[in-house]
Amino acid sequence: MPLSMRIGLGQFSELTDEKLAFIKQLGANDFLMNTPKLPGDNQWEYEDLLALHERADKADLRLMSLENVPVTFYDKIMLGLHGRDEQLEHMGNTIKNMGRAGIPILGYHWMPSKVWRTPELAALRGGAKATRFDLEEHLDAPLSHDRLFTEGEMWKNYDWYLERILPVAAKSNVILALHPDDPPVESLGGVARIFRNFEGFRRAMEKFDSPVHGLNFCMGCWSEMDPDGVLDAIRYFGSRRKIVYVHFRDVQGQVPCFNECFINEGNVDPFEVVKTLKEVGFSGFMITDHVPKMVDNTPWGHRGRAYAIGYMAALIEIVNRTG
Repeated sequence: MPLSMRIGLGQFSELTDEKLAFIKQLGANDFLMNTPKLPGDNQWEYEDLLALHERADKADLRLMSLENVPVTFYDKIMLGLHGRDEQLEHMGNTIKNMGRAGIPILGYHWMPSKVWRTPELAALRGGAKATRFDLEEHLDAPLSHDRLFTEGEMWKNYDWYLERILPVAAKSNVILALHPDDPPVESLGGVARIFRNFEGFRRAMEKFDSPVHGLNFCMGCWSEMDPDGVLDAIRYFGSRRKIVYVHFRDVQGQVPCFNECFINEGNVDPFEVVKTLKEVGFSGFMITDHVPKMVDNTPWGHRGRAYAIGYMAALIEIVNRTG
């Protein structure tokens, strides 16, 4: 039976019995793991991946995606450095092993200098806290690597990688899902960020058009780019079946200065987002992604995630009833 738009959980790296129970208790059947803590300095092995899949099966859950390998698995690829051929071989092995283990999606990004946030948290309602970013406070940041890397270089390196890795993914039946740059600014730490706007994603999806290549559509990042363009992006990429799954979060403000927030207090109307996803035929899962830090919460944010999941589940139910 075909699956439909649905809730999921994610953003954790270790699979515990508590996490599995919590996911099930919230009414989700799907989850992903973010940079899972697995053995291997260069690649993930089949036996370790299969063990994750089997634990999910035993809990009557679906492990849908592994989101992000360690940056050290492919940093030389992203930067076009010596050693990238060896990393390519290891990345190919990881994807082949995922396919053998029955894990269908690998989320990836193109940020060798990773996600950036400004240290002091933003204050939300009731004293809750959330991350923020203010470009002004990072203009004098040192180089994250040993030199400047231009936009042209980053595109050249991206093309080199996709030309070689996408056939491996297709043969392995593993979908590659691209996440936006976060924050979506021109450059940070001297490294250009090429997935900061609609044009960058359109180029990537058109040049490497494949059933196994699409988007991890991070609503928060798209809101950081251009709040007025979020629904248009969903219509464009969703109608082309390029939205693999969704990070359902939002922000207040946009680049160069924004902060994360509760899902119903951001730039974008969450009901309109779910309605538009339904209209374009999206049949994947949505996870909470980042959530505010609430009183007496755990480091992972159980309370914040429960709040967001309840909100998301209600939106999906309403859209399905009225659509």
